[in-house]
Amino acid sequence: MKQYPDELKNSIIARMMPPNNEYVPALSQETGIPKDTLYAWRIKHRRGNQRLRAEQIDSTSKISSADKFDIVVETASMNEAELSEYCRRNGVYPEQIKAWQDSCRSANLPLTNRIGRQKNRELTKENQQLKAELRRKEKALAEAAALLILKKKSRNSGGTQRTTDRSVAAA
Repeated sequence: MKQYPDELKNSIIARMMPPNNEYVPALSQETGIPKDTLYAWRIKHRRGNQRLRAEQIDSTSKISSADKFDIVVETASMNEAELSEYCRRNGVYPEQIKAWQDSCRSANLPLTNRIGRQKNRELTKENQQLKAELRRKEKALAEAAALLILKKKSRNSGGTQRTTDRSVAAA
């Protein structure tokens, strides 16, 4: 696989990304770099930007819960342009505010589905264990009953045989 200098790679990626958004096949013909390589660079660059953005969003976790709620209330009636201006002014992202809004909306809902599913799994597992124990005990009880019945039969048939022999000999 051919290695390309980082400067060339970065300049081509810049041409593929906004605001230029140059067409990849045209760039491939112009530079002689295969289209698949250019597409891979673009995908890798986008993923890297998403990770950076996620890290930046996480870095605002220093904002208190009360401040987040205040921001949600303050921005609730704003349109998209006003929200963008507010975000630039205050150093937050619209995605963060959207996530905070969702959290506020779901704050008073009953137990989340995840907790409900986990509880259901635990109850199902316990139910299976109890059923297995019940089956085991029923088998043990049936075996004990069978042994008891066999013991009684052997006394009636085998135990009387000896006494019968003695009684016949005495007669």
